[in-house]
Amino acid sequence: MSTIPHPDFTAERFARAPDARFEPAPADGVLPEGFFTTTNLPTYVRVGGRWRMPREPRMDSALVLGADGELWTREGRRVRQGDRVAMGHAEDGSQGVYVHASWLAGGAQGEFKFMTSEVSREKPIDYAHLARLLVEERRRGGYPVWVTGPALVHSRARMDMTWFIANGFVGALLAGNAVAVHDIEASIFGTTLGMSGSGEATSGGHGLHMRAINQVRAAGSIARAVEQGVIKDGIMHACVAHRVPFVLTGSIRDDGPLPDVVTDNLAAQDAMRRHTVKATLAVMIATALHAIATGNMLPAFVTEPDGSLRELATICVDSSEFVVSKLKDRGTHQAFGVVTNAQDFLHILRLFVERQLAAQP
Repeated sequence: MSTIPHPDFTAERFARAPDARFEPAPADGVLPEGFFTTTNLPTYVRVGGRWRMPREPRMDSALVLGADGELWTREGRRVRQGDRVAMGHAEDGSQGVYVHASWLAGGAQGEFKFMTSEVSREKPIDYAHLARLLVEERRRGGYPVWVTGPALVHSRARMDMTWFIANGFVGALLAGNAVAVHDIEASIFGTTLGMSGSGEATSGGHGLHMRAINQVRAAGSIARAVEQGVIKDGIMHACVAHRVPFVLTGSIRDDGPLPDVVTDNLAAQDAMRRHTVKATLAVMIATALHAIATGNMLPAFVTEPDGSLRELATICVDSSEFVVSKLKDRGTHQAFGVVTNAQDFLHILRLFVERQLAAQP
């Protein structure tokens, strides 16, 4: 995994730079005009003559200096009247804020790197390296966040995803109502949207997802449906059984929804954010909107306990180049695109992870 060196703040241009300027927020959820807007790159703010990094970094937010002197990255809607907000537009340190981007083009050739390759289905997928990333994250006690779409369930990648959850490779699962609904339908009825495991439509199958939702609503929650034996296997069963947290967020087209789904948009963002601030790796599979939403909440780096930085590996898997390109175009520079279908990706990745584990002493 590539490390990111801190800037040399003893250099003259940093040593003579001014402290950042802060102004109070004029009202709850309103930032002072001219506020500094954040990126997902390592950012340093000069306060009291010292360059410091804010906590919980992400793009499209503001920098807030708390009353206790702690620096935070805060979404505008979470800023309160009187909060001290960093001002300015310059990212070169000349206004007391420096965005560290010089490391982006560095690194040796032939390694797994971000922002060095165009997305293409013709490029090879280094599954061995991806497997090493996952195994290393588990070894170090990292927090891999997985973001999935319903195609993962329909494509019969369900059991492979269950394996990754059961074997400790998933720190949190972020998805929509549909992923859970079709996974639960598969557990109860053996179908997804009425489609059998062989890919054929079943008689009366169009209503099975609604019947699955109804059974979970009767139980009260997904966890209670697992406890009662309504849900016997699959992705959501594994999350409950292995205490892997999940966030299911709603959309305007949802059926039901399931009782665990967060239907308030801002509450859903906050629920996802509680996991993205801890993420040390992100795997996004077959979902455009959830991938972009999560990408907007992720920094491009991980801060290690000793203060050193490394890239936050962000893997985006989709059958279309468009989805991966759109994620990168929305600011998630670090995303590494894998153009293939969910079933092939998860099944092959699992084989390589199992091989990696078998080779360990």
